[in-house]
Amino acid sequence: MPDSSYLEWPFLDDSHRGLKAGLDRWCEANTALLTQENADLDASCRALVKLLGAGGWLANTVPDPATADQPLDVRKLCLLREALAYHSGLADFCFAMQGLGSGPVSLFGSPELQSEWLPGVASGDSIAAFALSEKQAGSDVGAMATIAERDGDHYILNGEKSWISNAGIADFYTVFARTGEAPATGGLSAFVVGADTPGLSVSERIDIIAPHPLGTLVFDNCRVPARQMLGEPGKGFQVAMATLDVFRTTVAAAALGFARRACDATLDHVLQRELFGAPLAELQMTQAAIADMALDIDTSALLVYRSAWVKDGGQQRVTREAAMAKLHATEQAQQVIDRAVQLFGGLGVTSGHVAERLYREIRALRIYEGASEVQKVIIARNEYKRHENQSGN
Repeated sequence: MPDSSYLEWPFLDDSHRGLKAGLDRWCEANTALLTQENADLDASCRALVKLLGAGGWLANTVPDPATADQPLDVRKLCLLREALAYHSGLADFCFAMQGLGSGPVSLFGSPELQSEWLPGVASGDSIAAFALSEKQAGSDVGAMATIAERDGDHYILNGEKSWISNAGIADFYTVFARTGEAPATGGLSAFVVGADTPGLSVSERIDIIAPHPLGTLVFDNCRVPARQMLGEPGKGFQVAMATLDVFRTTVAAAALGFARRACDATLDHVLQRELFGAPLAELQMTQAAIADMALDIDTSALLVYRSAWVKDGGQQRVTREAAMAKLHATEQAQQVIDRAVQLFGGLGVTSGHVAERLYREIRALRIYEGASEVQKVIIARNEYKRHENQSGN
């Protein structure tokens, strides 16, 4: 089992500790279902969403009516993603996309849209997706080319979205398109689009090194009721960024879960594996690697739960904190897992081995929801702003 001493940090309270303990027990009891191999990837994801819904865990991805002033508890989301990633990368993916895909509805949707879509997300009966990226507009959201033109009580969407998780299995998509109120990011709007809406299709599926449902959406004169807009016209960029302010920190938490699993597996290995007549753990270079892994994990955890705590404390935007958490946790998890592969030797590059699986799983996290290089730009720009404000320039 992974280290749990961080649960006593002041960032977390008893409700968070109880939630984490409950999920750990549930994961142990459902290990076979969480990790079973299935040649049908889509069927696996649907089954995992149902399983997570039945377990009550997906209820944490939508607002709790009892705490309307705080739509989503980011610390809970982080704890849940960390634990799920420790046990199953695909289960973590399924959980995360329910939150990210429905996040704009949770944060900006009308009461009617929330009641229409969110109960199914919480129960696992509906699968959500977040459709922001395009082939020429990934990190540069302002380059988005998909358009939405007003036509009476509807908007007509035309264009493509690429690298969309859950493409082909989602029941609805949160789609961002250019409505033209202003140039670049100032003229974007967000919509809820049902998967069965005429004019919406999936043109291709994209295979990646850690298999997840991924594909390209095509909008061909796709008519969407104006009431399905999230927020105000031209405010889609703010909708996207506010959503990422919540879920970007959870990406860091998933990376932390991968890193903890790699470290635990490595500790088991080096303490049992003999080399030159003694445990591999006794070699000083092994000890240096283990020390680096432990340091990377703890520093990542501090940044993850600092960011989540600040957001839950009522700060409207945590762009800087979330960027730091995602950048550090994903980059350092890659290093932790790379050291694990090295210490496992040939086993570490054997298909199906835990270190090999984690090596493939972690790589995408350094790209999606803002690549590491973009996080550095975000952090630097926030530092410029802070310095200028303090200097009075």
